[in-house]
Amino acid sequence: MTNFEPRHFLTSIFEAAVAAADPELTIRRHLPEKPKGRTIVIGAGKGSAQMAAAFEKAWDGPLEGVVVTRYGFAAPCERIKIVEASHPVPDANGLEAAKLLLQTVSGLTEDDLVVALVSGGGSALLPSPAGNLTLADEIAVNEALLASGAPISAMNTIRKHISGIKGGRLAAAAWPARVVSLVVSDIPGDNPALVASGPTVPDEATRAAALRLIETYRIALPPTVMAHINSPAADAPSPSDPRFARNEVHVIASAAVSLDAAVEAARKQGVETVILSDAIEGEAREVGGVHAAIAREVAVRNRPFSKPVLILSGGETTVTLRAKGKGGRNSEFLLAFAIGIDGIAGIDALAADTDGIDGSEDNAGAFADASTVARMHASGVDAKAMLAGNNAWTAFNSVGDLFVPGPTGTNVNDLRAILVR
Repeated sequence: MTNFEPRHFLTSIFEAAVAAADPELTIRRHLPEKPKGRTIVIGAGKGSAQMAAAFEKAWDGPLEGVVVTRYGFAAPCERIKIVEASHPVPDANGLEAAKLLLQTVSGLTEDDLVVALVSGGGSALLPSPAGNLTLADEIAVNEALLASGAPISAMNTIRKHISGIKGGRLAAAAWPARVVSLVVSDIPGDNPALVASGPTVPDEATRAAALRLIETYRIALPPTVMAHINSPAADAPSPSDPRFARNEVHVIASAAVSLDAAVEAARKQGVETVILSDAIEGEAREVGGVHAAIAREVAVRNRPFSKPVLILSGGETTVTLRAKGKGGRNSEFLLAFAIGIDGIAGIDALAADTDGIDGSEDNAGAFADASTVARMHASGVDAKAMLAGNNAWTAFNSVGDLFVPGPTGTNVNDLRAILVR
């Protein structure tokens, strides 16, 4: 590891993980059989526009359609319309996009094919209030969920019970056409029904389960929303519904595949690598503290792994908002990690969201090392106070350690890479 620059190395690991989820590679491997009738492409998520562009290149035949992605995440397409909307809090553009998707799949026949390009972020991008609910109700639900600290699986179980498009309802609207869903998973465990709250993939979770989750995580929702979830109108289609019998679902990219690619990239550079898990969940600051304890043990006692070593993990942590600071789950994880390794030489880390955006700012995450907390202190920033105020972005920005690769065109959740030299 002579002349080894840790941050360049960690950036290369991130790039390898993202490349393994490149839509141009993954979609070609999962092209469905051509239909007798029309081919309609629909989609939603932070990677959906790049998926649409890749599908256009790969598909040898006529097609049409529409996908919705986050503002600034569009990609040029010739035959598929790209609509942009707000993430992580829904807006009116998303509401219109959801209506357009439902219109696009209406009136199809059993000879038609619907290809659904689904990636993380689709839950916020497709607001479609059910029953007498309004966009304001759906925004209130999203804000409450984001502040609750509930895992993404719980959030999406609740979301689908207030929606007219999630929980398989979009696929049901396309019946009798066959629906093939190509899913880029950002969900720990890779259950496709939970990615973007499953607009084309139903699951078994009931409204009773949603009510238990609301109680478990003490989520305060508007009375109108609670009244809806307590009514039969909230029931989502069952996977056994005959309208789904001909449909197919393929997870074409995931954290597990990207972590394997990161391992290979590290080993090519002579660094042995271990994967803790591709499905880590929990409070970001607590997970950061645990990762810091592991890194300290390796640095100081050369156990449970022998250094030099790269320690990787994936999954999606959560942040329970205690204040109104700037940040995201990766920067919050890393600030807790930086506090935990303060002054321990030979440790460098990168935590980043593979879609290129962590929270509401323009960074994917940040870098940290043994000097991070001291450098923050020298710039007038108290790292522990920043962590307490959910203000990790401000802390890392103060020392120039934000990681800003820009939108990547995919989304297989978070990558945490810790190098112990």
